[in-house]
Amino acid sequence: MLMIKSIENNFDHPKVNHLLIKHFIELRSVSSKGSTHVLDIPGLKDPSIKFWSLWDNNHLIGCGALKFIGQNHGEFKSIRVSDDFRNRGIGNKIISHLIIQAKKLGIKKLSIETGSGKFFLPARKLFEHFKFSKCKPFAHYKEDPNSCYYTLDL
Repeated sequence: MLMIKSIENNFDHPKVNHLLIKHFIELRSVSSKGSTHVLDIPGLKDPSIKFWSLWDNNHLIGCGALKFIGQNHGEFKSIRVSDDFRNRGIGNKIISHLIIQAKKLGIKKLSIETGSGKFFLPARKLFEHFKFSKCKPFAHYKEDPNSCYYTLDL
């Protein structure tokens, strides 16, 4: 059984740094030019973003971030499960952790942008499992056939 703990803003930890760089490179490689919205590490360090890594003892299991995009409105960013923990329900644990943190921070509405291609199908299924519903583009996003937009009222 996993004993999960979260650590905030530990971008400089080598395991976290490696996971985020891998995430950035992979998403850039599978996204259409002009339709890539993944943040690099400097982008995640923006003051409007809170970032958490999740650990089982000294094993990094994944990460996720919450960007404040309006009064009581947040956007999930950089949700990633470490390769060694894929297909074990860790995505559910990351989303659950982010929802709890969002509620603690007074967020009333969550939104997310993800890709529309086959690569992003597991992400879309994960958000739908948590009752996120499809919505129009929000914040700075525009209509894009390569993107899907979801929202959830807390």
